[in-house]
Formats: sequence, structure tokens, C-alpha cells
Amino acid sequence: MSDRLALAVAAIDTANAEDPNRYDDGRGLALVQGELASRWADRLTDSPAEPVVLAVRAHHLKRWEIERSSYPEGRAGYLRWRRDNKAHQADSAGVILGALGYDRSTVQRVQELLRRKGLGSDPDTQLVEDSACLVFLETQFDAMVARLERDHLVRVVAKTLAKMSPEAVALTAEIELSDAAAGIVAQATAP
Repeated sequence: MSDRLALAVAAIDTANAEDPNRYDDGRGLALVQGELASRWADRLTDSPAEPVVLAVRAHHLKRWEIERSSYPEGRAGYLRWRRDNKAHQADSAGVILGALGYDRSTVQRVQELLRRKGLGSDPDTQLVEDSACLVFLETQFDAMVARLERDHLVRVVAKTLAKMSPEAVALTAEIELSDAAAGIVAQATAP
């Protein structure tokens, strides 16, 4: 890892550590999610390009600053919140990377990846999405099981898995889930 890349990852981690939502170990949830996403990406590819490394680490950058509760309930409100959050993450990453001297084309590429431009046709975007989906299942899905209705969760998991590469879907088997969550995943993957 180059010195500048190490500085950029550290700057992203510093911003993510400010997440008021805490993981089980007391650290900021976005920080933990960035670290886990990087680990998943390393499992899915041998040598990701620098913009991919940065986008994977920043996939939840300052996500807490735009609260889901400030959007209407339901699918349309959720999708708008997700779109706005991706734009906010891209803008926030641009500020961090610009301050570290990254050229405009690299910054733009990171921003495209964070906005998931080319999902389904761009392997780099797919890697960012795969990593984010695996982290969702690893860090947030069990909590959703306690709050939401089972049939709804089966649909959520089925949609999540449909966005993932076959290699990433195979890795879901390695995620430690509660029995209830594992049952929902199994039901979502059943023919």
C-alpha cells in the first residue's frame, strides 16, 4: 500500500470513527463496516485498483449524517435516502481525497463507485456492492430480524443476493448469523 493510499484509508477511518452508532466493540459502526468491507474485497479479488480500495473503505462514509427517519416510510422513501446517502458519501470522499492531492480522475472514479455507477456491468462497482452487501448481512441483518416481518425480510435478502456476484453469494455461508437470520437467508435462496 502506497503512503498516500495509507493516509487516505486512515482519513476515511477517522471520519467513520465519528459514527455515533456503535458496533458491539464500542467503535463507530461505519468504521467497523469499512474494515470488514475491505476484508471481504480482499477475499473477492487479488489486486483491486486504488479507487476500488478507497470506495470499498468509504462505502458508509458519514452515512449517519443523513438519517433514514428524515425520509418518508416505505420503499420510495428508502430508495431516495439510499441515493442521497450515496451522493453524500461520494462528496465526502471527494473532499478527503482532494485534500490528500488525488487527481480529479481518481476522485471521480471513487465517486462513481460509491454511487454504484455501472452495477451489473462494471466489475469494480460489483466488488464495492458485493463487499457492502456482505457487510450488511454480517453487521445489520440480525438486528433487522428482531424488528421486521419474516416475509418482508425474505424479500430483502432475495433482492440483496440478486445484486451480488456468485462468488460473493457463496461467501454468505461463512457469515455467522442467528438461527432466525440463517433461516431467512436459507428461505431467500431456496428455489
